Amino acid sequence: MLEIFSAGFEKVLSPDSLMIALRVAIVLAAGFILLKIMNFSVGRVTKKRFSQQTAMLVKKGIFYIGAFIILVSVLRQLGFKLTALLGAAGIAGIAIGFAAQTSVSNIISGLFLISEKPFAVGDVIKVGGTMGIILSIDLLSVKIRTFDNLYVRIPNEQLIKTEVTNITRFPIRRMNIDVSVSYKDDLAKVKDLLLDIAKKNPYCLDNPEPFFIIKEFGNHGIELLLGAWFSKTDYVQLKNSLMEEIKNRFDEQGIEIPFPHISVYAGSRTEPFPIQAVKTPD
Repeated sequence: MLEIFSAGFEKVLSPDSLMIALRVAIVLAAGFILLKIMNFSVGRVTKKRFSQQTAMLVKKGIFYIGAFIILVSVLRQLGFKLTALLGAAGIAGIAIGFAAQTSVSNIISGLFLISEKPFAVGDVIKVGGTMGIILSIDLLSVKIRTFDNLYVRIPNEQLIKTEVTNITRFPIRRMNIDVSVSYKDDLAKVKDLLLDIAKKNPYCLDNPEPFFIIKEFGNHGIELLLGAWFSKTDYVQLKNSLMEEIKNRFDEQGIEIPFPHISVYAGSRTEPFPIQAVKTPD
């Protein structure tokens, strides 16, 4: 037993084995250093000329191709016959293809998404009940970060089949503020007040101008709509400032924002019956 172990150890430490190990180490070290330098250089060039998503895909493509070339070089140094390996890889590829139909579908869907470009890295999208910022668009899935800092991975096939809303695709957006006022209030006065609030707001654009719409006569009040255009980066500031200003100005002018309630009438010409809650003695 000792003689067999000694013979095997001498074979491993033979000059030929040491030379092969040295060549493999040189190929691995030089290959990954060159790959890293090339990836960095290409990344700087593509970042200036292409979109962030295109630059990311180019860098990943170069990395995978370079890693494959390094792997083939290492196998050749170890004495493997590439023709036999390629044949075995072809058979394994067919088997894996049948077992990974979902992944293939995601890859095809990813190619459609990359070519169609419905969104890009940095856009805010809404898919079903999930909304967040796109971190990356890969061949299998899209990764997004929600506004409460959750990491969500959405398969590309789902994005192809589902309605996707790109919230930040265009530089300006319109914010719709639903407002309800009581039937006793003057609609002309309410209209002038709402438009004045929007026009004086620093985050509201002058062109297109804000607008006012009477939506419907609701069960508890008259439903109105105030539309204000804004730059997509000012969403939070405009939303908070408009809502706060509408509440304050309505209070100053005595305009009622109704809430769900029930009024009891005996007829069209009578006042509502007053109702008072009385605590009964025990």
